[in-house]
Amino acid sequence: MSKKKKKYYVVWKGSKTGILESWEECKNAIHGFKGAEYKSFTTLELAKKAYSENYEEYKGKTFFESTLSKEQLELIGEPNLESVSVDAACSGNPGIVEYQCVDTKTKEIIFYFGPLYDSTNNVGEFLGLVHTLAHMKKANDKRPIYTDSKTAISWVKGKIYRTSLEKSHQNSKSFELMDRAVKWLNENKIENKILKWETQAWGEIPADFGRK
Repeated sequence: MSKKKKKYYVVWKGSKTGILESWEECKNAIHGFKGAEYKSFTTLELAKKAYSENYEEYKGKTFFESTLSKEQLELIGEPNLESVSVDAACSGNPGIVEYQCVDTKTKEIIFYFGPLYDSTNNVGEFLGLVHTLAHMKKANDKRPIYTDSKTAISWVKGKIYRTSLEKSHQNSKSFELMDRAVKWLNENKIENKILKWETQAWGEIPADFGRK
């Protein structure tokens, strides 16, 4: 099993400020703090530089060190910031699932949904993507949609979900929503481009919950 890469969390505004070395510590520093300002970084050097500067310079931007070569990065290019991004988070496996859609450029939350119980990240990613498609259609918003989930893209294209999750009383709502999502896909034409967020090149998707 590969070792999880360490992250450093800079908190400019919170009940505790500075460079923190775990998500739990960061979460405690920002929980319930109105106007909290924080961001994660992949190296201590990046975190130190960020903390010495203004949060506004980092808001909505991704700073990390990619492991891809210069040629690979050039081939992938830059993300289209005139778009929206959707991502899910799952506490446990299966566990509590939530998802959110944000403006890719500003990270402003467009909508949030949760919690769903006894579910999986794939379920959340699929529901989040279809919810976003429906929201964008209703708002007549033709911007492309980024997701970092190949599974969600596959399920949407196939208009079917293929979860191995066993149905239970706790997750009946998730299955109800997935059935509704499939129905929506069969009854509506997709009018937004669905794009894969290239995490290795660009860092975490802007809709990421910051818990990794």
